[in-house]
Amino acid sequence: MSESGTLLFARYAYPPNELGYCGPSGSGVLLSGATAEIAARARSFEGAWAYLEFLSRSAGIPDPLDDRVVEAYWIGNDLLDLVSPASLTRFLRHRFAGQQGGSWASADARAVPHHSFHVFEVYPWLTLLRRTGNPSAISVLDRCRIRTGVVTAVHGPTATVSSKPLSWESGTVVTGAAREEVVRSMPIVTPGDRVALHWDWICDILTPAQQTTIETQEQRRLAALF
Repeated sequence: MSESGTLLFARYAYPPNELGYCGPSGSGVLLSGATAEIAARARSFEGAWAYLEFLSRSAGIPDPLDDRVVEAYWIGNDLLDLVSPASLTRFLRHRFAGQQGGSWASADARAVPHHSFHVFEVYPWLTLLRRTGNPSAISVLDRCRIRTGVVTAVHGPTATVSSKPLSWESGTVVTGAAREEVVRSMPIVTPGDRVALHWDWICDILTPAQQTTIETQEQRRLAALF
């Protein structure tokens, strides 16, 4: 088991777990540093763990919590290029049998084992947004995706971050103008840091290349869907 990969998983998985959206109760364990317990709990994250297992098997990496595997799912890296989209949808049809609402079942040409694919094509929110225009759907998509931002100020355990929100305009999802938001932070950050955000938490400090990868993966999803 990779300790650094396990802790990376914990930082990204904590925000929705804290809110009760995925994973077992007792979200505080994810921030405890107890890697053995975190690794055991990771298997209860039904969505994320499925992709980690698939990625590790596709790459010939025995540990689903290997740093490279965890980074591939939440951020993106070259392990994604090893995967056939059709093989992923076959896997998901078995793993998520009976799950309705998204467009994943017909994604044989575009499926990617990346969090952005799960948000936009497996979850039902985009389908709901297209059908009803419900503003809560675009809000959930915006918060649930891994979005990038730049720290502009730090206030103890919180920070102000400039980030570009999603919006629903003329029947399509677009990235809006940057706006500032106050969020909580797991890593220690300083103004100017590029960061990854999940719900209302900073999960990670990004390199320029990682920031570009997250943004590129999201734009590819949206370009394929609109």
